[in-house]
Amino acid sequence: MVRKNLRRLALTLTSACVLASGAAASAQPGLPAFPPDQNQLPQLPAEPQLYDLLPIPTPAEDPWYADPPNLESFAPGAVVRSREVQTRLLGIPFPVYTKQLLFRSNDVHDNPIVTATTVIVPGIPWQGSPRPVVSFQEAIDSTNSACNPSYTLQTGTMKEAALAVYWLMQGFAINVPDFDGKFNTFNTYAEGKMVLDSLRAMKSDAGLGLTDSGIALYGYSGGGSGSLRAAELRQSYAPDVRLLGTSIGGTPGNLVEQARFATEQQPGLTGISNFTMWLGFASLSREYPEAFDAQELLTPEGRQILADFQSRCYATIAATGMYRPISDYFQPGKSLEGTPEVMRALEDNSLGKHIPDTPVLWWHGVWDELIPPSRVVLPTAQSYWDRGADLRFYTVPVPEHVVNAVTGWPPAVAWTSALLRGLAPGPKFMAAFAPLPEGFPGS
Repeated sequence: MVRKNLRRLALTLTSACVLASGAAASAQPGLPAFPPDQNQLPQLPAEPQLYDLLPIPTPAEDPWYADPPNLESFAPGAVVRSREVQTRLLGIPFPVYTKQLLFRSNDVHDNPIVTATTVIVPGIPWQGSPRPVVSFQEAIDSTNSACNPSYTLQTGTMKEAALAVYWLMQGFAINVPDFDGKFNTFNTYAEGKMVLDSLRAMKSDAGLGLTDSGIALYGYSGGGSGSLRAAELRQSYAPDVRLLGTSIGGTPGNLVEQARFATEQQPGLTGISNFTMWLGFASLSREYPEAFDAQELLTPEGRQILADFQSRCYATIAATGMYRPISDYFQPGKSLEGTPEVMRALEDNSLGKHIPDTPVLWWHGVWDELIPPSRVVLPTAQSYWDRGADLRFYTVPVPEHVVNAVTGWPPAVAWTSALLRGLAPGPKFMAAFAPLPEGFPGS
């Protein structure tokens, strides 16, 4: 039986590769060429094309994710429906209890929406208090619902799943929300609402036994975006959610400055940052279609690239969009900065609109090719500090975005675990270490 299943898996993966390569070869027309002095990749198959070959239906094909007919009658955080599923790591079933909740939340304009969360409970007994919970916000950073963790946890392809194991080993439960929604918007305050409403949904399910649990938030990069926005909104939007603290890293604070950096051609590794503006444009156009109007702002070639980015996961968006500045594809006389509606949306969704009323641990690399700290992060962190946030901020003196995800994870695990066990968050500090020369790309 095992041999037969392995043979089926091999045939499935082989078929996926053959079909994907065929899809890439037959895609017409292809993407516009890179400028001749830059590296070039062919048009890549989209990850959802591969997921369509798996026996687990994607969210777009799964009626479980459908809106109820009376969505407006549900309160934010109310459970629409639930189910038990199998969690997998690298495709291998993982021995934990997993329940998914579809719940009502609100988009950035306060329109009712539904999205899902996955609650994972280890078999390790917990005594003496309600079992604590880590709400783990993955860096989803994608434009298709098949990239959301409620799906990738079932297929075993969630890229950050292994990071959650240390919390599970301690007996903590894990909440993993689809905090970009089933339409995958990105870097708006709706992310914070969806995180908080996922926790309301988790608390309301009596069978999980987590109604009175203390909760810590964790996320890096795009996951930090949802986590910190939830911490900012807790007091006004969901005071019924008991947060003990939030640990985040690698997250843009000022979206206007992030857009300025990622829009232009950058030297060396910092040119990778160009993909973040394509991703931002694709996702924000779903919340702000009149501002992020591709027909108005982009050339036909730019619209072609953007159309290709409408249904992808982070990996192929990054591979296709890096070293391809969106500024090369603006129509004559057009720009993001010359479009007031775009600037307003970026400013409205930049961090710092509210100050978290619970402790925060925040780190960032001293050099980050995607999110430069001096322009995009340090002013926001300083504003938190100046306005009295319960903050522990430090820059890590090692380079590169992914390296700093690994560097900051052990302290984040230790700090959140201490909070969940009832220990104090420790002293506040603001250690903005910035030794690189002013203007150094990515500094």
